[in-house]
Amino acid sequence: MSAEYSLKAGGYEAVVTERAAALRVLQFEGRDLVVPFPEGGPIPDYRGIIAAPWPNRIADGRYTFDGVTHQLAVSEPERGTALHGLAYPLDWALKEHDAGSVTLTCTVGPTEGYPFVVDLTAHYALSDSGLHCAVTAHNAADVAAPYGVCPHPYLVAGSSPLDEWILEAPVGAFLEVTPDRLLPVSLASVDGHEFDFRAARAIGTTEIDHAFTDVTFDGGLARLSLRDPAGTGVGMSWDESCRWLQIHTAEKPAPIPSRIGLAVEPMTCPPDAFNSGTDLIRLEPGATHTASWSIYSL
Repeated sequence: MSAEYSLKAGGYEAVVTERAAALRVLQFEGRDLVVPFPEGGPIPDYRGIIAAPWPNRIADGRYTFDGVTHQLAVSEPERGTALHGLAYPLDWALKEHDAGSVTLTCTVGPTEGYPFVVDLTAHYALSDSGLHCAVTAHNAADVAAPYGVCPHPYLVAGSSPLDEWILEAPVGAFLEVTPDRLLPVSLASVDGHEFDFRAARAIGTTEIDHAFTDVTFDGGLARLSLRDPAGTGVGMSWDESCRWLQIHTAEKPAPIPSRIGLAVEPMTCPPDAFNSGTDLIRLEPGATHTASWSIYSL
């Protein structure tokens, strides 16, 4: 069974697993802020994981970097893509743990399709203002490495159905994608579109599994809010390292429970960035990169 680490501070409680450095539980005063998953079992739907060294999808698992073509394992065979990086199935090593924080580390690569070596450190800390997470990547090899990262929490506003939750998201454009493989086609404005949540409104029956950009940052942070009409809510903020945001309304075929949480994933780059190069981080030998985000009760 994978080890896990409990955190408590300021009315918040969290549980982080060594498997994928995943956020298994986050509660405020006993109320779930993310969709949890059972202790000791598999992680369903990538809940709470750290997706690195790439977020989202790479078409056909194939990309070219510095003139060399690489072939990754296709981990999402139904769409023919490599999904959510290499850190997900790994057990991360414990570096530090106290009552309110935990730091975990792992190394990705060299492996099939990713002949690079990137050391990852995930630091989770609770305070009166919520859960704060930072992921730092360090290139431990002597060649540059392509890199991207995102968290994968499913936020929970309250006990009402997701259709009734009120979303406010500071994003002005989204990537249109192919319906079968969810791969990027073109960038479009949210103006006049059902994906425009710049002003808070109910999600309704809208189905979303798209990457957004044109993010509004205020004081170096972007802020998303998700509220239940019953009065509870959850917020998420992230720094300017993440200029993309994946939102997914978590549709599932019956009899699997559907739309039980809203996946909110601040990303450093869009889907298939290993091919497009859009906002792809080129991590030079010895260089580091840090991305951070927070989740809190409203």
